[in-house]
Amino acid sequence: MPQLSPLNWILLFLLFWTAVLVVSVMIWWTKKNSFTCTNLKKASILENKWNW
Repeated sequence: MPQLSPLNWILLFLLFWTAVLVVSVMIWWTKKNSFTCTNLKKASILENKWNW
């Protein structure tokens, strides 16, 4: 294994943790509950019970 300069080790460390953070955010983004337009329409229909 070739020896790396300290700056390269720091950059590799930052790159690794950036990749871990990006992957975890992408997993969270796909798992989170989002309010879509259909949910808002259903909520407004259920909420507005009165005809005035």
